[in-house]
Amino acid sequence: MVTFKTRISKISKTNGKVILANDYDSSVKNLESKTLKNIEQLHPYLCAIKLNFHLLLPLSSKQILKITKTAHKYGLQTIADIKLNDIGNTNRVTTEHLWNLGFDAVIANPIMGLDSLKNLVKSAHKNDKGVITLCHMSAPEARLSYDMEVKMKKKQQLYQLFLNWALESKVDGIVVGATFPKIIQYCSKLAGKKLNIYSPGVGTQGGNASEIISSGTDYMIVGRTILNAKNPKEIAKTLQLQSLGK
Repeated sequence: MVTFKTRISKISKTNGKVILANDYDSSVKNLESKTLKNIEQLHPYLCAIKLNFHLLLPLSSKQILKITKTAHKYGLQTIADIKLNDIGNTNRVTTEHLWNLGFDAVIANPIMGLDSLKNLVKSAHKNDKGVITLCHMSAPEARLSYDMEVKMKKKQQLYQLFLNWALESKVDGIVVGATFPKIIQYCSKLAGKKLNIYSPGVGTQGGNASEIISSGTDYMIVGRTILNAKNPKEIAKTLQLQSLGK
């Protein structure tokens, strides 16, 4: 079998490095049909689609399976963004359900602790699935927590600790907000090719696509900038070209 990291890298070489954050507001109706339409219309410009917790909850297992199968039909990877953070058994049972629903990777919160994170990664990799962990979020208030100084063996900021844990547990990637390009640079320099950097916050939140790619971002996670555009295809294509350095 081929790993998640290899699968998403392969499709990104042709489709670019844009991941659609298909995270509609809870007031939006027809979530399944809208999501399927997005996949069918935008897939040439995407390497993956990300489904958030609040999108998954209203959908049935049958509906989610149809979405992941449709994404796979076009070669896209599927990411469950649930910020998983619990004890080992709960993490294992949760991911078993996600894999059965056709997901290729899960976004987790490393605050669960290093041992639990290592077990999560080990379990996922046995199934050729991926784990992406939070490192630093894109929202302005992220500084209140991710920049917090913590003391383990030494004093460091929380995102630095999360990066170290990500490297030690051999996760597939980390989330670093596009609104913090200097932190992307820091993480990229330390991580090298050991993991990928996924950056949400391009466009609507103020992140610049070209800037973060040059800073070390591997994949852009883009939602409202595409979803709310008058011409989503045009925006997706523009971002695709930027992600490829064109």
